[in-house]
Amino acid sequence: MSSEMRVVGVRVELPANQPILLLREADGERYLPIWIGSVEATAIALEQQGVHPARPLTHDLLKDVIAGLGRELQQVRIIDLQEGTFYAELVFDEDVRISARPSDSVALALRAGVPIHAEENVLEEAGLIIPDEQEDEVEKFREFLDSVSPEDFRGADT
Repeated sequence: MSSEMRVVGVRVELPANQPILLLREADGERYLPIWIGSVEATAIALEQQGVHPARPLTHDLLKDVIAGLGRELQQVRIIDLQEGTFYAELVFDEDVRISARPSDSVALALRAGVPIHAEENVLEEAGLIIPDEQEDEVEKFREFLDSVSPEDFRGADT
């Protein structure tokens, strides 16, 4: 069983200067925080903001290569969390599956307009309910970052 996720955003956690990707269940209350690299954080943030560089970034290139080879990315799945590392897979037509980091998978999913899913076992282990009365998710995210540090998470996208 899995839940569809949506990207809340990417923020940089200070003072460690470590980017964090925050996903939220589309039809639920759990959030999934994943520490990611700065390159992938930039790629996700640029796509969310609708910024298209003059030259394609790696994830734009990958999207074009997939289309050029006549394949179709159907979804990305965050499938496992082992010893602090998240694992994902790209799911293509004809049920072709390729292992990938969640950060790359999310950056590609945003570009391709495909759904992002997280397996229930991952959400059970690393999902959080952020207690806050506010409706503004960005403000919730900021308050969440103020209250945590990378050491609070075993999971990392490395």
